[in-house]
Amino acid sequence: MSLIRTDLDPRGVATVIVNRPAKLNALSGEVMSAFVDAFAALPANTRVVILTGEGKAFIGGADVSELGALDVATARDFITRVHQCCEAIRSFPAPVIARINGYCLGAGLEIAAACDLRAAAEDAVLGMPEVLLGIPSVVEAALLPRLVGWGRAREILLLGKTFSAREATGWGLIERCVGALDLDAAVEGWTADILACGAHALRLQKALIREWENLPMEASIAAGVDAFEDAFRTDEPRRMISDFLAARRKG
Repeated sequence: MSLIRTDLDPRGVATVIVNRPAKLNALSGEVMSAFVDAFAALPANTRVVILTGEGKAFIGGADVSELGALDVATARDFITRVHQCCEAIRSFPAPVIARINGYCLGAGLEIAAACDLRAAAEDAVLGMPEVLLGIPSVVEAALLPRLVGWGRAREILLLGKTFSAREATGWGLIERCVGALDLDAAVEGWTADILACGAHALRLQKALIREWENLPMEASIAAGVDAFEDAFRTDEPRRMISDFLAARRKG
């Protein structure tokens, strides 16, 4: 059984599925290696990636049996693998949508935070319970304060309690919360919106957003000027502006 499945459609949409349902798609070392390899193998012309999990979970966290076997000599390697999964998402040039269909805990929530957009079924359960297991939440948990604010991030990280997708939406952690039967339609709506945009422009935008995370304001503005110039290294602006003006004249 493939631990990570990848489905491709002709529009340039890739669906990456964590496929370990009996373990709530928990991240073992083997799953994490396959995850990074799956993102590295996506076609260069991929326009959008939908990341989800098989069965009742998005990703239920790191594999607890492997966590329990760690020691000071092996802990760094394991958590670096979690980071590499998140980095595979953040460094992928096209937008990545988290389709959160169930449990999204610990390392699973870090992976969701690393995605560009997050849609969740209203019965999804989220949380960062690591402190209940004697370890801190680390690596891409550092994204949480930017998404929900420092106070709420402290509540999530210091108490270790689970919370609902509805709560997460109110906090700004989830962008869309819908009934389970409407989750695919919500994700498809975003996908259609992305496909209507300029592919090169979206790649420039995603890269620029990531630069903004680490730059002061003046440098962020300067990086934006560079990105604007780079957009015109292709004919995409000319083509899309021409199409827009033609449609407006007809309308």
